Amino acid sequence: MKNKLKGIEPIIAVVILVAVTLVIAIAVVGWIMGWWGAVGAPGESLKVTPISANNTSVSLYICNQGGAAATIQSVIIKGTPFDYGNTERPTVPAGGCKNITVDLTGKVTLTPGEVVEIQVITLAGNTYKTVVRVS
Repeated sequence: MKNKLKGIEPIIAVVILVAVTLVIAIAVVGWIMGWWGAVGAPGESLKVTPISANNTSVSLYICNQGGAAATIQSVIIKGTPFDYGNTERPTVPAGGCKNITVDLTGKVTLTPGEVVEIQVITLAGNTYKTVVRVS
């Protein structure tokens, strides 16, 4: 008895393998280049820009370029944390911006001309840094 079942032609098998390989390669390149965005839910992505800094306060302009709202937990200036209480934590909406002013009175002394690093820490655990020259 002769078997009547046949496999696919070698040429067709090669075409299918090449097509699958190309699709996988395009997907990997697209993921690396960011064509399809981040994997999973989009999170916060802050850009912190200093507005002004003097001996009594530091003003920051914070823009959230991410897809989720960002809640500021604390701001660290010269190693001193300025924590926000549960009810007064500033929130920067997704795609929005907000001005934040930190009162330094009695906690930190800044000298005119000094360059200070500022860290903004969110409830999500992310830290965003910037530097400012004190006026």
